[in-house]
Amino acid sequence: MVDNNMVDTNKFIVSHAPFWHDGSKISTRNYNIALAALPAILLGIIFYGMPAVGVISLSISSAIIWEFVFRRVTKRSNTIGDGSAAIIGMLFGMLLPATAPWWLVILGTFVAVVIGKQIYGGIGANPFNPVVVAIAILMISWKDLFDFNEALMNYDFDFAMVYPLAALKHFGVSAVDSFNAGDLLMGKQSGGIGSTFGLGLIAGGIYLIIRGIIRWEIALSFLAGVFITALIFNMTDSARYAGPVIHLFAGYTLIGAFFLATEDSSSPVNFIPMLIYGVGAGFLTVLIRNIGVYVDGVIFAILIMNLTSPLLDKIKPKAIGKAA
Repeated sequence: MVDNNMVDTNKFIVSHAPFWHDGSKISTRNYNIALAALPAILLGIIFYGMPAVGVISLSISSAIIWEFVFRRVTKRSNTIGDGSAAIIGMLFGMLLPATAPWWLVILGTFVAVVIGKQIYGGIGANPFNPVVVAIAILMISWKDLFDFNEALMNYDFDFAMVYPLAALKHFGVSAVDSFNAGDLLMGKQSGGIGSTFGLGLIAGGIYLIIRGIIRWEIALSFLAGVFITALIFNMTDSARYAGPVIHLFAGYTLIGAFFLATEDSSSPVNFIPMLIYGVGAGFLTVLIRNIGVYVDGVIFAILIMNLTSPLLDKIKPKAIGKAA
């Protein structure tokens, strides 16, 4: 028998990780991500006008509302103050065309926040990037709504730019010969509201790396995977497959490298696994673009690599001095 009066109950208290806190906050991290994405969003608004403002605003606000409602219904504490739902809505809106209908935005944020994040337990527990889950489901369900050429050319405003990856897919390399790295970096292509301004996305990514918000290993290995795979395809058949420049600076590549693939919960934390994860996502991106049925492979590539993340993190170097 154990005398309960003699037991020090404090010794039985166990808490979850992290056990050491450096004083940083989730909200601070999310505010930095919003700041890093701001240049790309602003250029998208300049290009597409008020429709872009409407999509971004509705995406952010509906994501926050979905999180508030879900937490209220499930009788959990309110978490909208940490900025996570707002970031999900912001990134989701950046990937949409300015012509996205209101119901698509609201449905997409529901999938991202409730299905992609909250049903797994909330922030830090989701095995997949919530934004990627939502975009993937919508692209599969309503593929035509993500045909940026069709959506933007037939819209109410004058916008004559071409989506390079679509031109490449349907008309070959000659259709994208007029595009150069400078044009693509400055956003001279059609696409998602916040995914076309390459220079702004790179600047935002560098800012996040310097601040320690994202890991450079994932972002740079992702870009390296895209570059190497595109180069191999181009060397085998330059008349059919575009070179690395188009694949690096067109479509969702840059926003995928710095803002999607680097999401904490769905990506590895160890050095070698991060490199494998990034290179694998880059390889799959080009593979899907060149021989798959979808114009842009970034979303599905990241989603597939999210599946492998827990397995990759089991790869650990052999301890020094450990017996074989």
